[in-house]
Amino acid sequence: MTRVLVVDDDATVAEVVSRYLDREGFSVESVGDGAVAVERATADPPDLVVLDLMLPGLDGLEVCRRLRELAPIPVIMLTALGEESDRIVGLDLGADDYVTKPFSPRELVARVKSVLRRAQAPLAAVGGAAPGGAGVAGTVRLTAGELEVDVLAREVTVAGTAVSLTQREFELLVYLLRHPREAFTRQALLEQVWGYTFGDTSTVTVHVRRLREKIECDPSTPDHIQTVWGVGYRFVP
Repeated sequence: MTRVLVVDDDATVAEVVSRYLDREGFSVESVGDGAVAVERATADPPDLVVLDLMLPGLDGLEVCRRLRELAPIPVIMLTALGEESDRIVGLDLGADDYVTKPFSPRELVARVKSVLRRAQAPLAAVGGAAPGGAGVAGTVRLTAGELEVDVLAREVTVAGTAVSLTQREFELLVYLLRHPREAFTRQALLEQVWGYTFGDTSTVTVHVRRLREKIECDPSTPDHIQTVWGVGYRFVP
């Protein structure tokens, strides 16, 4: 049974979230303290964490940072409407997604399922097929200049130096590599890589920026992940 750790000091929110997840067949544990959440995740890592940012003591951002150091556990953050800067920081720390309060429990459950589905998908199938037969789904090694990606091993190197990517960064990079020179809107990338037909496209913007910082020689003038003004992004080999 898939295990979800819910971290929220608001007992009502935690109860509602836990109840909806339980109805969908998840095994749910709920804690209201950040330090306790880290202890529980360390002792028995869950399959996914639903994490409120506003926690007493050890806040959600610090919890997210420590979880990222522990293991690649998928994290969905719960944030308030006015916490845009915190959402960006959370995404920078490696959170997979966020849901803004007040939220629909059904939407949260849909996000949980989507994040888990991507986390459990076969790596060779990530990104789909590219047109023209180049880089079709199942191709396990992708290259672009000094950038090399081994899909099965989930390894990325630039000029022979290993680069550490989060799960979503990796999936976004593979998708773009498999669709060279094709321009995508942020919404299209949100649908194809995140699996969402709705949501805040700033998530895509943050992940693109992080990818550029990790794989580009000069992130301010990227050679590979280029901005197509008025549209979105495209990958140039």
